[in-house]
Amino acid sequence: MTQDTVPKLVTVIITTSPTPSAPSTELVSAVLESFEEHCHALTLCDVIVVFDTFDQIVPTARLKKGQVTPQQAADFDEYKKNIKELILTKYRHVSAEFTQRRAKAEYGSPNPQNTVDYTISQTSDKKVTFIEPSRRLGFGLAVRSALRVTQTPFVWVQQHDWALVADFPVAPLVQVMKAYDSHPETPIKYICLAAVRMLSHAISEQHAVLRELSSSLTQKFEDPTHPGVKIPLTPIYFWHDKPHLASTAHYLQRVFPSRLAMLRGDFIEDKIGQRARAQMKEGLVSVLAFYIQRTSEVAAM
Repeated sequence: MTQDTVPKLVTVIITTSPTPSAPSTELVSAVLESFEEHCHALTLCDVIVVFDTFDQIVPTARLKKGQVTPQQAADFDEYKKNIKELILTKYRHVSAEFTQRRAKAEYGSPNPQNTVDYTISQTSDKKVTFIEPSRRLGFGLAVRSALRVTQTPFVWVQQHDWALVADFPVAPLVQVMKAYDSHPETPIKYICLAAVRMLSHAISEQHAVLRELSSSLTQKFEDPTHPGVKIPLTPIYFWHDKPHLASTAHYLQRVFPSRLAMLRGDFIEDKIGQRARAQMKEGLVSVLAFYIQRTSEVAAM
């Protein structure tokens, strides 16, 4: 598989929300610059940006709770405008025309109040999409809203404050995921990028069952289109929100099987991550199929 093939198979999902640096685009700019330097193919993919909003205006911000200061609230509209201009420039759609439609994000019990309206703005070729909710979604529902308009079999999920710091071999990894999608012993549905503190993950697991799984399933996976190109992966026992490559269908089926799976304001790693870890201790790693790229290599789930 060549880098030119990646855009046909992968959609980039970027989630952003009120941040102390707004209305500056410095966080997202750093992410896009890291794509250019370490994984150029991601700059050629379809891109979906979700602008999650805030719940309350308070004297002291608690951004993860959706609480912002009056100044942060005032800056948010300009921030969204600046990010849109940045994305349209980087993804070469400066003069593109947009269509708009409305949708709803449902969550929790089937109560009419348990929905969030949002607007989907999309270029005519569907290369660039902006999602803007009327109320705060939280990371989980933000990702689900983007997945529902994704047209590719894989997604790259990217929070606004995690830039790449090393080259990422996305083309061979996508090919490995395709080849091992339904593998009876080592299906690969999710590949997570390791943070520095996770570099010893493969040898640090204390739980006996997980330690045994690491030993038996850690291996180098070969890209079938490039004999000799091998990617070292080791199982991971948590669904992290850090940048990751994942199967779109697996995401929707396993992380969001129903409206009860994720409430408004939830983070995926706080809900699904803990559940996944418990299930893997019971030997269900083959169902979840998570991996992480090892050391300066790769992590998958």
